[in-house]
Amino acid sequence: MAFGGKVRGNEERTVPPAPAAAPPTGGGGLTAFIDQGSTFEGKLSFKDTVRIDGHFRGEIASENTLIVGESGEIEATIVSKTVVISGTVEGNVQATRQLVLHKTAVVNGDVETASLVVESGAVLNGSVSMRAGEAKAKASLKAADPPESTPPAH
Repeated sequence: MAFGGKVRGNEERTVPPAPAAAPPTGGGGLTAFIDQGSTFEGKLSFKDTVRIDGHFRGEIASENTLIVGESGEIEATIVSKTVVISGTVEGNVQATRQLVLHKTAVVNGDVETASLVVESGAVLNGSVSMRAGEAKAKASLKAADPPESTPPAH
């Protein structure tokens, strides 16, 4: 928590608010936090970083980062750039940039990602499909294409 205010001692001085901790993914700040004991159902869509430590059922779409905490229980299809899982996910996960499974993670579903990080102890029951990032895929396709016109050989 960040607090600002006055501290009393021999003299009064102003204490600046503590800086907010940056998310571990390096993306924008934490946009939302669904705490342990909370239950939500439906479609969750967001642009920055969301952390879920409660229970969510439905669909999740993100333009940045989804963090599933150790107490997080997700029953959903997930599509996000980066997904970091320490809890339980029942459903398919598509992480276009990176999927990180910490040692306490349990994923029951198929995953598709450009980069997969799995700590010892994590559980993944499903198929894994890995493909290069969108920019790399386009570059490799372009390099593999034959030239549009070739002069005749003599």
